[in-house]
Formats: sequence, C-alpha cells, structure tokens
Amino acid sequence: MREILRAESLSKTFKLSTKQQRIEHTKQRVRTAVDQLSFSAYEGEIFGLLGPNGAGKTTTLRMLATLIKPDAGDALIDGYSIRSQPEVVRSRIAFLTSELKLEDFFTPDYLFDFFSNLHAVDPIVARQRKQRLFERFGIDEFAQVKVGDLSSGMKQKASLVISLVHDPAIIIFDEPTNGLDVITAKVVTDFLSELRDQGKTIILSTHIFSLVEKLCDRIGVIINGQMIVCDSLVNVAQDQSLEDRFFELYLKATKDSRSGDAA
Repeated sequence: MREILRAESLSKTFKLSTKQQRIEHTKQRVRTAVDQLSFSAYEGEIFGLLGPNGAGKTTTLRMLATLIKPDAGDALIDGYSIRSQPEVVRSRIAFLTSELKLEDFFTPDYLFDFFSNLHAVDPIVARQRKQRLFERFGIDEFAQVKVGDLSSGMKQKASLVISLVHDPAIIIFDEPTNGLDVITAKVVTDFLSELRDQGKTIILSTHIFSLVEKLCDRIGVIINGQMIVCDSLVNVAQDQSLEDRFFELYLKATKDSRSGDAA
C-alpha cells in the first residue's frame, strides 16, 4: 500500500491561564498535549486514533489539518509538509469536527456552490457531485433551508457533504459520530466505508470501541499525548476484546507516567 500520511515526532504544548490552573488544580503553566507522536496511514484504509478525552487526539488532527502548527516535528500528507506547504495540504484533505459549524444564515445549496468555487471545481462537475451527494444523504429536500433551521443530524450530513466538494483523497474526521442519533451515525459510518472502498484514506479520532472495531483497518492508541501502540486492529487487540486491551494499555501507561513523575 502507498503511504499517504506520515507524522514524525509531532509535538504541541499550550500555556495554561491562571483560571485554567485553578480549575484543574495544577501549578503547571504549560501542558503538553501531543508528545513526539509518529505514525503512518496508507491509501485506501481507515486509520483510527483511539484514546480517552484529553489524550491529544483532536490536537493531532488539527495539526494534520493545518489549523494549528506543531511546536516540533512535521507530517507529510501525500508528500506535502503541513509546516511548509499548508495550502497544498488543505487542497488535498477534508477536515470535519463537530466544533466547526456551518454558517446558520446560508443554505446547504449555497454553501456547496460557494466551497466548490473556492476549490475551483469545474461547475459541471460540481453540479453533478452536488446532485449525487445531496440525494445520497437526503439533503436535496432541505437544500434551500437555512442551516440554522436544520436538525443536528442534517447539519452533520450537510457538513460532511460540503467538505467533499473537491473530492479529496484524505478525509480527517474528529469524532465522526459525536452527538448523532443512531440512524444518522450509521449513514455516516457506512459512507466512510464506501469512501475507503473507493481508495480514499480516512483518519478519524474516537473513544468508542465499537466504532473502531466496525471501521478501522489500523489503529493508534494515544494516551497523554503519546502513541502507546500502532498496528492493525488484530495485532493491537492480541486475542482480547479491544476494550480490555485498551484498559490494559491505559493502566500500564498511567502507572509508568506516575513512576516517571516520582523519579
């Protein structure tokens, strides 16, 4: 398989405000969110970053999507550096997260056309792509409804469709089923499987074991900003349930961390 993403020693820290220190009962002024993280993803696979809340998953994906810069390290996406060639990287990816919202005032139809023009998609191709995707996700009936008046599930589906206006080879998805009802979640996960079958590469983050087991070809377990293990789902699980294996790794990592702090 062709390597399409390679992250090399990605690191990111954030300064904590006095208020944050007080809330979190810490005197530390700097938090390490991602600590020398390295992994690869390949063409035509779904790679999952699995970890608890606060593990560094979202920060990692935001660096890959060029929304924030790493303090150290780099990642190559389709051969292009997220540090020195962010514009090229953005043209090759789709990035979705529940924290990034579509503008409530506009309609899905308008936004699809707007982002198609932004990506310089041929108007005929864009029109055909919009028709196919809107029908696939049932957005055609709501194409002229303002985003602010859509259900949360329809907003998520519209966000997914609009992110694909330029037919990107790499889709980066932070918590793909977060906040979705079971019907919409299945529509989204089934579509991600279809994209993989088309040869796309999907990088997703999650803390949901069943989602990983359903979708992912390979996974990286990330705890406290560090990659604990990265391999195929079968090799990571080691004849255990993924949940049992994860907590085994989690307990060992937290124990090692406390030993290191004590030393």
